[in-house]
Amino acid sequence: MKVLLAIFMALGCGAQERARAQAQMKTNSQGAPVFSAAGANEFSFDTGVLRGKLRAEGRSRGLSSVIYLPAGMRLDSSMGLFSHYRVFSAGKRYGTAAWDWPSEARLGSDGAVEARWPEAEGRPFELRARYRWAAPNILDLETTVLAKTNLPSFESFLASYFTADFTNSLVCASGSDGTRQLLAADKSYGAWLAFPRDDGAAAIIRDGRWGFEPNPVDWVVMPRLTRPLAVRRAPATGLTAVLMSPASDCFAVCTPQQSDPHDSLYLSLFGRGLKEGETASARARLLIAPKLSEAEILRQWRQFP
Repeated sequence: MKVLLAIFMALGCGAQERARAQAQMKTNSQGAPVFSAAGANEFSFDTGVLRGKLRAEGRSRGLSSVIYLPAGMRLDSSMGLFSHYRVFSAGKRYGTAAWDWPSEARLGSDGAVEARWPEAEGRPFELRARYRWAAPNILDLETTVLAKTNLPSFESFLASYFTADFTNSLVCASGSDGTRQLLAADKSYGAWLAFPRDDGAAAIIRDGRWGFEPNPVDWVVMPRLTRPLAVRRAPATGLTAVLMSPASDCFAVCTPQQSDPHDSLYLSLFGRGLKEGETASARARLLIAPKLSEAEILRQWRQFP
């Protein structure tokens, strides 16, 4: 009886703590949560639902130490969530990853954070990323590139790495009967799976960029995307991470087969040629919520502005 009472008291205290956090949550003039400065080029957040860091230690690693507060559950691993990984143009890879490039970031008056990677030798473009909270459980990211030379089939490969709880990986693609569905990344398909938007997107995936070291990948080209929409789910709790992008901004969704301990998801952004002096942007959204049905996930994508 005493054990049960202790559990109930702990649960009650947890609920009270969440209520206090939500009451003290910082918001901007639109009522959305904001980031806070936490050091040189480093930021923190506590939305009342999610708590963690952006650019921990000033490094270009996206969101890290992310806790889903209602369950006290860690979401991220490895190189974090919504971090800019490999960057390509046709048959060319720019260094190892944007993770390693010198960058700087600033906090805007609206509570959003904008990071900037300047042009450098061997990297003829400027890259910017703007992170902002649309809701306590919804993060929006806009990635912008300014081309300093012609960049054919430009790509920014956006990476998210989850904890081992998130074993289920699904992508919105055409089923064998032609229907649209969230297709599970079953190991029977192969080790590394790429879902292209169309034939042109499949050609970009195969243009040689993925053969460059380090860590080359031999993608299995899967059925066509019906929407740039993917899911990582923790079946034990039902907690669901949804990654999405407008159809014009994302040309492929990539994932390891879902029993692979990598536990990652990727959005291939842009996928088009840029002329010298041209600026282009691509948007992505991360949604965290418990026990989302497929119908609700599709509804959330349709509501992405």
